[in-house]
Amino acid sequence: MNLQPLLLAGAVIAAFIGLWYLLGTVAGILWTPRAVLIAGILSALGAAGFWTPWGLDTMLLADLLLIVLIWLDATLAQTVVVNREPLTALSVGRTGEVVYRWTNPSSRPARLHVREVRPDILGGLQAPRALAIPPRAAVREPVPVVPLRRGRETGAGSFVIDSMGPLGLGRHRVRLPLPWDVVVYPPLVSVRLRASVADARRRDAGMKPIRRLGEGRLFESLREWVPGDDLRHIDWKATARRAKVITRQYEAERRQQVLLVLDTGRLMTADVAAGVARLDFAVQAALELAYAAAQHDDNVGIMTFADGVQHFVAPERGRAGVRRVMDVLAEVQPKLVEPDYPGAFRYLAARNRKRALTVLFTDVIDRFASDALVAAMQRPATPRDAFRKAAAEELLHAREEALGHMRRAGVLVIDVTPERAAQAVVAKYLDLKRRGTL
Repeated sequence: MNLQPLLLAGAVIAAFIGLWYLLGTVAGILWTPRAVLIAGILSALGAAGFWTPWGLDTMLLADLLLIVLIWLDATLAQTVVVNREPLTALSVGRTGEVVYRWTNPSSRPARLHVREVRPDILGGLQAPRALAIPPRAAVREPVPVVPLRRGRETGAGSFVIDSMGPLGLGRHRVRLPLPWDVVVYPPLVSVRLRASVADARRRDAGMKPIRRLGEGRLFESLREWVPGDDLRHIDWKATARRAKVITRQYEAERRQQVLLVLDTGRLMTADVAAGVARLDFAVQAALELAYAAAQHDDNVGIMTFADGVQHFVAPERGRAGVRRVMDVLAEVQPKLVEPDYPGAFRYLAARNRKRALTVLFTDVIDRFASDALVAAMQRPATPRDAFRKAAAEELLHAREEALGHMRRAGVLVIDVTPERAAQAVVAKYLDLKRRGTL
């Protein structure tokens, strides 16, 4: 059997594939499934070279013609322009939307095969999708966006676009950079907590307001001084005019300062459930407390720290304050360092002179891991296990002692699991607000 025609056909096919790979790498010219099917049919002509002398020659000419047609078809593929409309706010746990505007300036329709590369927090490489754009037209394409985690990313982002030729044999591949500047916020405030805050607002609205005189710093009126009044409140000008001692009366301020302080140190890096770090639960609780404070017309600010202060936003009123808090909460990340509590509170005292409800989100000692360790070693089998159990019990004891010391010093301590932090801290804030103890 003469194998020369078969070997020659194989060499031609290999050369065809190599040439095509070179074209795709250098010029972005690629074949389509239709071209591959035609090439497969033509390769059968090479096998016909066993029986007919013209089979191999016909295959060579047909392959050459196919290459030329693919090249021409790909060069006739349309070039498009893509722009992204301004992004709406994105948050973890909610499907957002990004809108692209595709423009085809040519007189022929454009058929596209698109693959998008997004920042990692938005999913990275996306599944391919097909687009058709009429001639001299623009198409608005809304695409869902599912954020994977909170944070900020800039710079990353591009498209790999295959534009099909009019014959459907060739496609021209181009890479278009389209950088992102995206911020993914923490999960939005839960419906349950929104409802609890709204109920509290309605209860407050239905109660007769009581002016509490002698407290706060909002001037209410003047009256004659009586023994027991604070000497610092004497109005000396009014005293001179009336020839008797006059004191100023104040009523309690209805708008207070709420300052959220987040520890981002070592203990906040630990995963609590399903790969969610303890800090993420603190972030969620801080956001929901900020929302509750804004709903009650309080000013809200934030500070984050680890071995140094990372962010500080002075308390502001309303949506502006909540938005600035959200911007910080979107970016904050835990660090494997010991937190510097004295340094953080020295910084806070220097930057915020006003009286404020300061809420610190932290963990003293990892109680839950220690509990599990003690439970697993009720009867230590080895001296090593006994030492580990003793260490865990010592940690628990130190933790309870630290919390007790804070309570005796007048600090309000909310000791709950991370999952319950948001509900507990908002409930405590509403209770303090209702009793007027802020």
